[in-house]
Amino acid sequence: HDDILSPSGHKDNIQIASKGNWRFSFRNRVQDEATVQPKRKKLEDKQITTYRYPWDKASLKSLQIDLKAFEKLDAYAAKVNANQTVDLLVKELIRNTHSDLEKTRAIWIWICHHIEYDTEGLKDLSQVSCDPNDVLRTRKGVCAGYSSLFESMCSIAGVKCKSMSGYSKGGRYKTGQTFSGDSTHEWNMVYLEGSWHLLDSTWGAGTTSHNEPFTFKYNEFYFLTHPALFIEDHFPEENKHQLLEPCVSLKQFEKLNRKCYFYKMGLLSSWPDTVTVETVKGKVTFTLEGRHHLLFLFHLNKTETPGLMQLTEHGMKLDVYPQKTGEQILQIFAKREDSEGVYDWILDYKVICKSVDTNMKIPKCLMNPVGPSWLSEKAGLFQPSHQDPVIYTEDGCCTVSFALKGKLSIFATLDSSEIQMTSDMKHRHIFQTQRENDVEFKVRLPTSGTYVLCVNVKDPNGDTYTSQCKYVIFCTNHTVHWPQFPLVYGTWAKHYELLGPLDGILPENSNISFKLRVPDVTEVSVRGGKSSFPLSLTPQGYWEGMCSTGGNQELNVTVSFKDNPNVYNYIMQYEVGKKKQIK
Repeated sequence: HDDILSPSGHKDNIQIASKGNWRFSFRNRVQDEATVQPKRKKLEDKQITTYRYPWDKASLKSLQIDLKAFEKLDAYAAKVNANQTVDLLVKELIRNTHSDLEKTRAIWIWICHHIEYDTEGLKDLSQVSCDPNDVLRTRKGVCAGYSSLFESMCSIAGVKCKSMSGYSKGGRYKTGQTFSGDSTHEWNMVYLEGSWHLLDSTWGAGTTSHNEPFTFKYNEFYFLTHPALFIEDHFPEENKHQLLEPCVSLKQFEKLNRKCYFYKMGLLSSWPDTVTVETVKGKVTFTLEGRHHLLFLFHLNKTETPGLMQLTEHGMKLDVYPQKTGEQILQIFAKREDSEGVYDWILDYKVICKSVDTNMKIPKCLMNPVGPSWLSEKAGLFQPSHQDPVIYTEDGCCTVSFALKGKLSIFATLDSSEIQMTSDMKHRHIFQTQRENDVEFKVRLPTSGTYVLCVNVKDPNGDTYTSQCKYVIFCTNHTVHWPQFPLVYGTWAKHYELLGPLDGILPENSNISFKLRVPDVTEVSVRGGKSSFPLSLTPQGYWEGMCSTGGNQELNVTVSFKDNPNVYNYIMQYEVGKKKQIK
């Protein structure tokens, strides 16, 4: 997810000998700007159109363009052969263009698809040439090479263009850092339809990070980017080249933390809106809002996920609980709900934790997001009994329910990172009752601690089950030791209902009261060894009766159906004996 490497870290004035008059020297470029005739500068100032800051949330571009209208031109420009001079290349690129905008687009597309970032040259800047002909010949360049080639090609095409220098938040940027000294990056400003516009062909071409090789990955975001968004990671040496009103100060720039993919994903706002945040009582909360349903991931210190993230209608809420004090880096990633691709980096924060909340232990087995959301509704789960993703229980019991839309195949599991949960425990500490329009999960915890209840729904177009809603359950009562629910067989229908007994282990030599709702059967009995205890059907539709555990190691509930009354179908089993203690 790193941006293109810029020559940051090299704070000395960099001057590299190259062919012609091109120099990779940000300071020289600034001095050249200072020598421009005052009359020309006044004229230039009049041509600068400024945009309101902060962003008006209307468009990612400073010029309204139809990208579909560029499809034919883009395809052509990307395939133009460059075994020639810069002049001949430009003539070939613009031969079918009809405006300065189309000329600029053709040049942009060609550079972004053919010039590779010179990662090796960055290690030894004395070997780097930023002469446009050298960049074209080698098909490689650093940021100044990209900008000089772009400026030269625009000049040949008759499009007014300038190279800008300043600070950037590229591959060597460290979250929350301050900037000082010489500029670290170059980009371009192009004059189209009566005003100046910003673009960065270096970052439009692809990505690399530190010692990793360059990868072509076209990024449309940096073509005619709205200045209020461009300022997130580009700070020019001259304030007027921000094209903003009011201008952003360097201190403000250092606090900005949104990546280009934040805006490409349709996100509109994030809170806190500054890069450095502090925890309050061991916790810090982040919220994001946008235009679309999105999926999110987060990492603290690259590998940790000590937080609870809940999806909102067009964003998310994230509570982070760092497990150590000090400065830490939080990264947030996102992708569209219908995307099969990877998550893209959208935000980063420097989190300063002064104290750890030792009472909030996020289970390592938890995979965010948690709680009900548009994602669970999309799967057919509505009207949740618990809107909050965290459930606190004193007695170790809780009941979670949903209204259902359509015929769904559902099951739930219980997991914990504090005790070893066998497969049997994960399923039998939950008892599910599913009727036509709703489903209910009774949960009884094996012991105190923190658990994850995961509700899984079967894909209607396949055989796979996907987690659609998770709850985190907390119980601090150390006296809690609930046994498993009784074992149900495959013949236990989803709409059957068990009212008692709920304990899967029954006491020895005791009379036990049974009560079940099992519709559409002719007989319900409890069988143990050679003994059988038939239950009676009440006017309310329940099968009830008393059964003895004496002399039995297990009891089984059986049913008979009208079409085959002499066949007993086992639907449920109870153990008889002492309850097992979970340590």
